[in-house]
Amino acid sequence: MLFERDKLLIVGLGKSGLAARDLAVESRANITLYDENPDADCARYGNPYYLGDFPEDVFAEMDYAIFSPGVPLTIPLAKFLREKNVPIIGEIEMAYMLERGRVIGITGTNGKTTTTTLTGEIMAAWNKETYVVGNIGRPYTREVLRTTKKSVTVAEISSFQLETIDTFHPHVSAILNITPDHLNRHGTMERYIDTKFLITKNQTAEDLCVLNYEDDVLRERAESLPCPVEFFSSKRKIENGLYQNENHDIVDGATGEVLMNMSECRLPGDHNCENIMAAILMTRKMGVPMEKILDTVRNFQPVEHRVEFVKTVKGVDYYNDSKGTNPDAAIKGIQSMSRPTVLIGGGYDKGGEFDEWIRAFDGKVKKLLLMGATRERIAEADERNGFTEYMFVDSLEQAVKMAAALTEEGDAVLLSPACASWDMFESYEQRGTMFKDYVRDL
Repeated sequence: MLFERDKLLIVGLGKSGLAARDLAVESRANITLYDENPDADCARYGNPYYLGDFPEDVFAEMDYAIFSPGVPLTIPLAKFLREKNVPIIGEIEMAYMLERGRVIGITGTNGKTTTTTLTGEIMAAWNKETYVVGNIGRPYTREVLRTTKKSVTVAEISSFQLETIDTFHPHVSAILNITPDHLNRHGTMERYIDTKFLITKNQTAEDLCVLNYEDDVLRERAESLPCPVEFFSSKRKIENGLYQNENHDIVDGATGEVLMNMSECRLPGDHNCENIMAAILMTRKMGVPMEKILDTVRNFQPVEHRVEFVKTVKGVDYYNDSKGTNPDAAIKGIQSMSRPTVLIGGGYDKGGEFDEWIRAFDGKVKKLLLMGATRERIAEADERNGFTEYMFVDSLEQAVKMAAALTEEGDAVLLSPACASWDMFESYEQRGTMFKDYVRDL
């Protein structure tokens, strides 16, 4: 088996790192663990490990270093390994090296999880040997040994994971959109864009990349890709792909055939129409009959933490959009609201700008409750844009209670922070779950 007897260095022991370690165990590799954190608990795994400082003579002899996506490639260890020509790969690349079937790879700043989940459900309705993995929460390395020549792996791939691919080759890829995000990691927008396009680097003329026609960067770079391209558009008629018309029909641009109307499914908004069209194009390329595709779309349930209805309390509807971890995602959240809304925002600062988000309030936001590390910076953006209906809160629980006091029958409360969660929570999932708990306690 690949990796048998190889010396593998596992860097970072989060979910991805531990999954990579488990696959290394099954592959009968020689495993060494490393974490920069001197307090990391590595002893319990029974492998040689190093914390903080690292032995250059030992690490220089490694066959591969598998970096967790949360570990920047700028740490001193990465520089040392490159100097010693030790290949640095990620958990995605490690798994792909053992992949037996075909792969669908999905990236983009926003919409990845919904699109990946929907694509996975469509494929599973047609092919029981379908595995949904990646940034969606199920490590690729946990599933890859189950793959066969007949299987399909649907992988949500983040920019952090794309940094460490080498041979990863999806039969079908999608880049849903690119807006500013993770600039504290990538440094510049150009570098972030280049990283997203790595998903296509090994594709060929027999493959397909699906792109959002309404994204200027994607549209302009389409001709330079190594594979055919099909587009989707929520705003205009196109011939190469799918588009949404003024009646909210999804139309095949090549034939003019109306496939379905958005009223037939449970996913509201133009952003979800884009996710649906991307999923249709990808699964059509994989050979799934259109009738099967559309039947699955019509019965698809929205993803947790993405404009998720929680509960109606005293005539006020509460929605959990904790996965709105950047301004562009949060714009789509507020665009989904159709009534006066108390919005809860703020959190960990990833370096994004908030002006466009605030301008998207469009009269819907009656009060903005700000928490977390970015609350002062968002307040400054509020003032710049003439929005003064904001208040500071010290906790999510306080925000929910304040929102309940500020609303009246017919209003909505939306948690859509426009920021990551790491200043106050372990993850956006924890933030969303706590929000739902507080709402249910009202």
